[in-house]
Amino acid sequence: MSVNTNQINPPSKLLLALEARGIWELQAFFALYPLLRRAPRGDGSPVLVLPGLSASDVSTRPLRTYLKAQGYAAHGWKLGQNRGPRPGVEDAMEARLSELSQRYQRKVSLIGWSLGGIFARELARRLPSAVRQVITLGSPFASEPKASNAWRVYEFLSDRKVEDWPDREGMKLPPPAPSTAIYSRTDGVVAWQGCREQASSTTQNIEVEGSHCGLGHNPAVLYAIADRLAQKEGEWRPFDRSGVRGLVYPDPDRREDNCASFFRSRSFAS
Repeated sequence: MSVNTNQINPPSKLLLALEARGIWELQAFFALYPLLRRAPRGDGSPVLVLPGLSASDVSTRPLRTYLKAQGYAAHGWKLGQNRGPRPGVEDAMEARLSELSQRYQRKVSLIGWSLGGIFARELARRLPSAVRQVITLGSPFASEPKASNAWRVYEFLSDRKVEDWPDREGMKLPPPAPSTAIYSRTDGVVAWQGCREQASSTTQNIEVEGSHCGLGHNPAVLYAIADRLAQKEGEWRPFDRSGVRGLVYPDPDRREDNCASFFRSRSFAS
């Protein structure tokens, strides 16, 4: 589905209010944990998880705990609160990635939530030889800068204008490693249209039902992540959403459904 990312509006106020669903999704994570443990298991490979705007490694602890239980060496970024691309942050992330790659003598899978996903994609461009694959969770790498309900928070925390991110057009291009973009059409923080990867032989979009704030512990997201990480290095293939999986993972290339259109209708836009 082709989307003009230069004409995307932020999610409606109703969708923003519905971000409280993240609490229910955390409860669902604990309730469904025994089922999630049946997902494909890992091979001990390293995974670096990057948090979203204003968040820290605390926010990604459920995800990292799950990945460790599945057999991965999952790590946080250890840079405190994500306040945006401040001086030294990019170099510190690159050093963290290099350290993990050298420690395990293997390529590292990068998972980034929201702004963390944008960082992950750019990190893969800076150190392509150290990256196994990239997975983004609700990351608006292809959006117009203000197609978000968090752009003011970004400017406050980073002390820079949201439009000042360098090479915004280049940011939309797939990174030099297999890339999976996971997103929700009912995301209340960022416009989902800008969270989708361009089509290629090593990219894929996976749609889930849920909130932006719950993406890091949404059971459907965690299962999809486990499926992506379990692939052998160099043997990346698209996510299989056939059969029963189609009930949990909607077709990402369908047209907007009536429910999502209703939530974004003009009556809720102001």
